[in-house]
Amino acid sequence: MTRQPSNLESRRVAPDVVLKMQGISKRYPGVVANDNITIEIRRGEIHALLGENGAGKSTLMKILDGAVQADEGSIWIDGNRVAIRRPRDAQELGIGMVYQHFMLVSDMTVTENIALAAPGHLAARSGLPKVRARVAELAGRHGLAIDPDARISDLSVGERQRVEIIKLLYRDADLLVLDEPTAVLTRDEWRHLATVLRTLAAQGRTIIIITHKLGEVFEVADRCTVLRGGRVIGTTPLAETSVTDLVRMMVGRDVLLRVPRADIEPGPVLLETRGVHLRDPDGRVRLDDINLRICAGEVVGVAGVEGNGQPELVDVLAGVRQPTAGWVRVGESPAGRLDPCLVAGLGVAVIPEDRHRDAVALSLSVVDNLVVKSLDEPRLARSGILRWRTIREHCRELIAKYDIRVSNMDVRMRQLSGGNQQKAVVAREMDRNPRVLIAAQPTRGLDIGAMEFVYQCINRHREQGGATLLVSSELDEILTLSDRVLVMVRGRIVGSLTGAEATPEAIGHLMSAAAEAA
Repeated sequence: MTRQPSNLESRRVAPDVVLKMQGISKRYPGVVANDNITIEIRRGEIHALLGENGAGKSTLMKILDGAVQADEGSIWIDGNRVAIRRPRDAQELGIGMVYQHFMLVSDMTVTENIALAAPGHLAARSGLPKVRARVAELAGRHGLAIDPDARISDLSVGERQRVEIIKLLYRDADLLVLDEPTAVLTRDEWRHLATVLRTLAAQGRTIIIITHKLGEVFEVADRCTVLRGGRVIGTTPLAETSVTDLVRMMVGRDVLLRVPRADIEPGPVLLETRGVHLRDPDGRVRLDDINLRICAGEVVGVAGVEGNGQPELVDVLAGVRQPTAGWVRVGESPAGRLDPCLVAGLGVAVIPEDRHRDAVALSLSVVDNLVVKSLDEPRLARSGILRWRTIREHCRELIAKYDIRVSNMDVRMRQLSGGNQQKAVVAREMDRNPRVLIAAQPTRGLDIGAMEFVYQCINRHREQGGATLLVSSELDEILTLSDRVLVMVRGRIVGSLTGAEATPEAIGHLMSAAAEAA
């Protein structure tokens, strides 16, 4: 798998370069994912890999991890040219990757999941105590607080990410790759992760992070490489660049995330809840007396730390879960029980928080996913017969309008990057011209250019008289788009602020006061 380089080959790699990927190309039918990419990563640095959705970042790192084979190019580790044909080869070279969607077994404990990476330890139950002791030691040494006996299903997203990092450290990985590590983390969880990453780098480990959050790149990274269209645009130290410069490198133009908003007089109430409560079967309260009204021409944002009832609120409004008490009404429809089909029929579009669980069918094609909610429209189907020529033309228009990077519309949804899957969801829901839009984390996983487009879509929906409920962990996003802001803590709405009143300080004060009272 590895071999000693000749003197000529050794001179190709600088002494402090732990990884060099040289001339890497990868082609799929109809698309070049990586086009002659060369990057160098230095030992002990945190290196950010940036680019638009579909720029080739994840493909490049999957080649490094052995999950994908390059068509051309070479990989060098510590000056040695190596062949990585499978993930096991990468592991033996000290390379480990934490994917955006975690590779954990929910019904197993932390120790059991990590034992899966240690051949023989899970099969031999006597080996588990050794694994548990090692997990506890690694967690303590690196500040990765975790209970080795906790079930994965009982852990928060941030805690699950710690398990993935411990899994790599258990295998003695020296080069750690994290794909969108902050996409689903709270601000406090990100601060903790940043501290862990800096500590690991100070110990001599090398870290590559793939991310779209430029503010966090400047907080933690030493250098960054920008890809666009499968090619390297440039590599630069963070101390010598700016957010504006990086955005231009990523998308080739300036991006404005401040949407001009016209003054609009709110119209009739299009979405209303009264006294909504929700309890789990075990009695835990998820929603507590939720009362809200959203009018035509209004965007109402829901602010709060993730995990305080926001997903449950979206589920109730979308008809996925039935409230224990209270009711939901859309427009002039009778208040009562809702289900997803009825909600869609009432003109409600939903962009769920978890696209893999609730929004896409990964095994179906892009075209199937784009039209699945519109097949009752006469233009796409007549007398039960699908009009495939019209359907395909319509999908081509959506793919172009929403810039969904895909080789062709017949590929399975699982073959798209996470950001392009999200674009497909946004395209499908906005294409239906909904009266009410329920958008939960609508820009999660999107590059900054795509974020700008989604902001424009939400603002256009407002100007056309639609009502929007926006749930986001990004406070800037809430403040940019919302006419009113509701603050949610432990399943309760603890305050309502007008757009003028809503500031980070005012929202933080309401959250703190509610937490102290609880």
